Amino acid sequence: MELLLASALGIVTACAVYLMLRGRTFSVVLGLSLLGYAINLFIFAMGRLTSGKPPVIDQAVSSYADPIPQALVLTAIVIGFGMTGFIVELALRARNDTKSDHVDGEEPGKGSSSESDQEPSAKHKEEQGS
Repeated sequence: MELLLASALGIVTACAVYLMLRGRTFSVVLGLSLLGYAINLFIFAMGRLTSGKPPVIDQAVSSYADPIPQALVLTAIVIGFGMTGFIVELALRARNDTKSDHVDGEEPGKGSSSESDQEPSAKHKEEQGS
């Protein structure tokens, strides 16, 4: 079971790093989400893998599962949803401002176009004027 979990962790982490190194914002968001899942699996693994043991203390049971990793992962899931929502909103704002979903704001190979460089500043001036 440990070999399977370690392999899954390695595969998910490798996919996350590959996606985060891509140039598109959607790939980066997916990579960050996958990395969050890999970290959650790692936290579970750090709390020892047990099956069939309750995390709640009971007089009838002699051995227990550690409830701390479960609580940490539940908290990390909630924080991960919030961070993913924030990153998606930030990516949408950058796409609207730069008219590109590339992480640098420019399409590779096109160079610096005068339209894409001037449009965000023109929008910014319009926002300041109103």
